Amino acid sequence: MARPAFWALLVGAALALTLALPPVSTAQAKPKAGKTKKSGSKKKRRRWCPKNMVNVRGRYCIDRYEAYVVEMLPRGKVRRHSPFKPVGSKKVKAANRKGRMPQAYISRDQAQQACQNAKKRLCTGTEWVTACKGKKPTVWPYGKTWKPGRCNDSGVSSFNKLFGPEGEEAPKSAYTFEHLNDPRLNRPKGTCAPSGRHRRCRNSFKVYDMVGNLHEWTSASGGTFRGGYFLDVKQNGTGCEYKTTAHNRKYHDYSTGFRCCKTL
Repeated sequence: MARPAFWALLVGAALALTLALPPVSTAQAKPKAGKTKKSGSKKKRRRWCPKNMVNVRGRYCIDRYEAYVVEMLPRGKVRRHSPFKPVGSKKVKAANRKGRMPQAYISRDQAQQACQNAKKRLCTGTEWVTACKGKKPTVWPYGKTWKPGRCNDSGVSSFNKLFGPEGEEAPKSAYTFEHLNDPRLNRPKGTCAPSGRHRRCRNSFKVYDMVGNLHEWTSASGGTFRGGYFLDVKQNGTGCEYKTTAHNRKYHDYSTGFRCCKTL
């Protein structure tokens, strides 16, 4: 007759012990974040630009500085090419770096090949202008109004000094292809400057020398260069809107340079 009372006492003790224990936290019961993987989930792809290139609106990269070239040799070797001489038939590759003298004397087709050899390409006209005008578009890389000398746009005419009578304006007959590609033209002070030398000639993307210094070829098949050079940034348009279409894709002289773009 004592057994039912014993079992009742035992059940009552177990119930009391259960009620005395602290409740289990629902937060603790949940699995830790990051421990479970959702099927089909994908990481967001990061879009990086190569060294000395800048991301423009998440669409493409553009060289931070005007390009120079190196000659490509067998077995992956390279050697310097003078920025004061035409490329000719050499196989060259584009590069850009602050303080390097940019390559002039280069045609649109040669510039395109140099970009391709660097696994890049020439910029389209739209890409070039978009980058030049900056994040909040303005006619000049640095703002709404022209500031003479902010970029390399107030230089001296070495052409007149070399081919003009006593340094005066050269006659039209002096403007031959040979004279326009004379290697002495970009050496004097006040002509072409090393990339980034004019440190305030940059836009909000922090791309340098898009106005002045050297004309820059774009990918237009007919031959178009933009931005003006060290003597002129207004004759064929203003600042970032400067555009020259007077020469074919194989033309080059002391004022023609380039920079590359790359699709993201």
